Amino acid sequence: MKVLVTGTAGFIGSYVAQRLLARGDEVIGLDNLNDYYDVTLKKARLAQFAEHPAYTHIHADLSDRTAMEAAFDTHKPQRVVHLAAQAGVRYAAENPHVYVSSNITGFLHILEGCRHHDVEHLVFASTSSVYGANTLLPFSEHEPTEHPLTLYAASKKANEQMAHSYAHLYGLRCTGLRFFTVYGPWGRPDMALFLFTRAILADEPIPVFNHGHHKRSFTYVDDIAEGVVRSLDHLPQTNAGWDGKAPDPASSGVAPYRIYNIGNEKPVELMHYIEVLEACLGRRARLNMLPLQPGDVPDTEADVSELVSAVGYRPKVSVETGVKEFVRWYRDYYRA
Repeated sequence: MKVLVTGTAGFIGSYVAQRLLARGDEVIGLDNLNDYYDVTLKKARLAQFAEHPAYTHIHADLSDRTAMEAAFDTHKPQRVVHLAAQAGVRYAAENPHVYVSSNITGFLHILEGCRHHDVEHLVFASTSSVYGANTLLPFSEHEPTEHPLTLYAASKKANEQMAHSYAHLYGLRCTGLRFFTVYGPWGRPDMALFLFTRAILADEPIPVFNHGHHKRSFTYVDDIAEGVVRSLDHLPQTNAGWDGKAPDPASSGVAPYRIYNIGNEKPVELMHYIEVLEACLGRRARLNMLPLQPGDVPDTEADVSELVSAVGYRPKVSVETGVKEFVRWYRDYYRA
């Protein structure tokens, strides 16, 4: 297939692009290489596959309507994996307009491109953050998500709703994936594992929010990429069993649309996560215990039974193995 993958210089996008190329697909990669974090790291990710004969790169911004229309007109992808977005929960408090420009306007340009070029299937990134004020664990796609606690989460919830409208109006097959705390080699520098590793090696204190009483469905990036590709191959259908009264939040009786959790169904306590990292680094962390951050939720736990049933998705990598692989990469990449 010819697949447009947005965010190929990003963490998850680079893994998905490599997996598609490895199985013989043609990948059109799109990224604006913005400076939200170290651009050198983004370029290094791209360098892993930029010279592949089946890879073509487009340097463009999602919010640039002309550039996005040209990307679809020129390359005519059969399917689209949309992973590019303005990431980061706390950054939204400082730069809210960037989130609307990238995550709302940019997503509209993706939907329009898919609509006008008969794209077979759009798989797009959502987030476990959409569960917001919902405290019923494990998080299930069948539960409402009407109360996001951050602008980032609200923008992703909007993406889910926009996708459903296009699925209904134009028959565009759409699958949204709610990612749960992805980590691993080549990860984002603003994520906890990256920040903790850097601080421990520098003998600096690490911020431990909610006094360490967090649980997270930490999910290794290879497991995530595998689930994304499997989802791309699985085309959603209209739910013929809908009774016409109360639509399921995870699917639709009127559109080829589906929402799935994608993550590790075995949550890990934050303090255990830190202990594993300490063991891999051979150093103890200096802990700065802090209260719960505004917008954070104490615990996340992914119910992935629907994705298991649909595509056979099963996370395989334990936190012990995943953190070890990250530390190995970090020491090599940064010569630390």
